[in-house]
Amino acid sequence: MQTIYRIVDELIDYAQKNLGLDARNEVYARNAVLNALGISSYGEKSDAVSSALTPEDILLRLKNECVSHKIFEESDAAARLDAVMGALSYSPAEVDVVFNDMAKKSTATATEWLYDYCVKNDYVKKSQLDKNPRFDTSNGLTITINKAKPEFRDPKKAAAGNSVAGGYPKCAICRENEGYCGRNKRTLRTVSIKLNGKNWFWQFSPYGYFYQHGIAVNCEHTPMRIDKTALENLIDFADKFPHYFIGCNAPLPRIGGSVLAHDHYQGGGEVLPLHKAKIKKYIKDSKYPYLRVGVLDWPGTVIRVISDKRNEVVEVSERIRAAWEVYDAPELGIISKDESGLHNAISPTVIKSPHGYEMNVILRSNATSDEYPDGIFHAHPEFHVIKKESIGLIEAQGLFILPGRLEEELAEIERLIVDKKPLPPEYAAFKLVYDETFILYKSGKFKDISAAMREELGSICYRILENTAVFKHEKDLYAFLTKAGFEIG
Repeated sequence: MQTIYRIVDELIDYAQKNLGLDARNEVYARNAVLNALGISSYGEKSDAVSSALTPEDILLRLKNECVSHKIFEESDAAARLDAVMGALSYSPAEVDVVFNDMAKKSTATATEWLYDYCVKNDYVKKSQLDKNPRFDTSNGLTITINKAKPEFRDPKKAAAGNSVAGGYPKCAICRENEGYCGRNKRTLRTVSIKLNGKNWFWQFSPYGYFYQHGIAVNCEHTPMRIDKTALENLIDFADKFPHYFIGCNAPLPRIGGSVLAHDHYQGGGEVLPLHKAKIKKYIKDSKYPYLRVGVLDWPGTVIRVISDKRNEVVEVSERIRAAWEVYDAPELGIISKDESGLHNAISPTVIKSPHGYEMNVILRSNATSDEYPDGIFHAHPEFHVIKKESIGLIEAQGLFILPGRLEEELAEIERLIVDKKPLPPEYAAFKLVYDETFILYKSGKFKDISAAMREELGSICYRILENTAVFKHEKDLYAFLTKAGFEIG
């Protein structure tokens, strides 16, 4: 037990150096840690100190010792360690005070502090995220293989997997999750923000897909929606946090996030591929002649609205939204509404740039057909072995999150190609990947098989984005824009 006591002392020292634990609270905090572990004894205070910048190593050693001494089972370790770190962390009110103090001078400094704190208190699993393979592709996309979370191949299971059974909390992102033991959220810390005069809060994702990936969540448990108010909220967030992008998933099954029951937005501190894309065709708006509106040079269907006047950006983006939600073109597979409900929605995403506000309005549809039961404008079946999950806001902006299984599966495909072996039956679903990568590798344009495979993944993800485009031809998009009140130059 002496080893356990020493590790606990090391953890207390870590908390004093990294989590703001006051020396006056040292005894109190140690007792809280012992209680969380299920230990009712303690020896003399040791001279253990910590030079660690994150707690993973200390927690691993603590877990191993506790399991070895049968203090708790391996299966209970995650909950126990979560309780330990929750006891050592600032209270939500204390986090708000520090954050707001910093935000008065710089919201960028405040969010940087909060992110760092969430890494140091073990809520954001940065060490696991850093292990995810990630690379940029020659066609401008970014691809990461997510080894930290399971793949959801069934939309119904995906929705169920991200909800909470029972009435408390009402869903997985309600603020009542802060400190909640039922989902190991004792280390979750959020900060209060106002959007358009209403109460919202910001938190970081424990398994974020990009730098400082977080969500802004409505304090009221109300369904996701995109309307003029939502667009105003996004602009308001961009004013408060100009170093972040912020966007919203289309609030429809199959093309949005799985938490559709609670109004929220996603954003963070990374410049995504969509933000770098250029306008290929400018269009005119007679009401706002100085506003810049254009069709983006992008595989999906995106209209960018740019102005330094927030009301103009909101008004024009809202007009596009309203026109798209009722637009029908059955010959193109576009059906705005049928007996199963609404099918057209937008995914808006905004940044602040030297040009002002840049609102990218992504047109989305979740319509299905006999040929495409998972979605006409979803990844088509030949690509499902690579990506069958919903193509949500993040992928629509060019950052693809691929399932962790691919790391091993694609490595095997690479070995087969290098060894000049045929594709075995159990890998039949990878025939397209095998054939195309084989041709790329044999072309001699790539330094090794892994480079050829990365090129292939980039190509497939680009084609998936083309699948999501609601208009495959410019003339069809221009017909919609004309109906929405724009002039095509």
